[in-house]
Amino acid sequence: MEDKKYNDGITKVLSENFKVVLEQIGEDPNREGLQKTPERVAKAMQFLTHGYDLNPADILNQAIFHEDYSEMVIVKDIEVYSLCEHHMLPFFGKAHVAYIPDGKIVGLSKIPRVVDAFARRLQVQERLTLEIRDAIQEVLNPKGVAVVIEASHMCMQMRGVQKQNSVTTSSAFTGLFMTNDSTRKEFINLIQAKLH
Repeated sequence: MEDKKYNDGITKVLSENFKVVLEQIGEDPNREGLQKTPERVAKAMQFLTHGYDLNPADILNQAIFHEDYSEMVIVKDIEVYSLCEHHMLPFFGKAHVAYIPDGKIVGLSKIPRVVDAFARRLQVQERLTLEIRDAIQEVLNPKGVAVVIEASHMCMQMRGVQKQNSVTTSSAFTGLFMTNDSTRKEFINLIQAKLH
């Protein structure tokens, strides 16, 4: 998201609000180091939440191909950056996404794009996991979808319980990943393996 893509009206309103926030926490928004901070934060917030402007189904539909491939396809270690909707603090980690095609495959770059489309919104990790799973299931209608997300949450590490090494894992499955233990185990083994 380049500067020219920021909405000037939104940037102006957010900047004014963030200037008030700075004043309310006891800062002087006119001091040298903070003079441009409200505008920077306004643009950062637009970037961090640009997923609201993205349609995951449209992303997937841009690159669907008919292929007679029916084995598991996995895209693992997809970087995830999101904002917790409860405190608007970051959580970040990795997503692992798999599906078993049923006549249709999708361009591999579209899966990380779908992850980003949902992650770049105010989120909770559990819903993020389900949204990624459901989008892929609905558009591709594969024999199964599996999503695992591992993330560190700044709302737990910087405030609250302040547990620095905690990691949250969430998972969601459809089809063969739910009904077939060996398929689910193969997925788990593959995302844990260091094959590269």
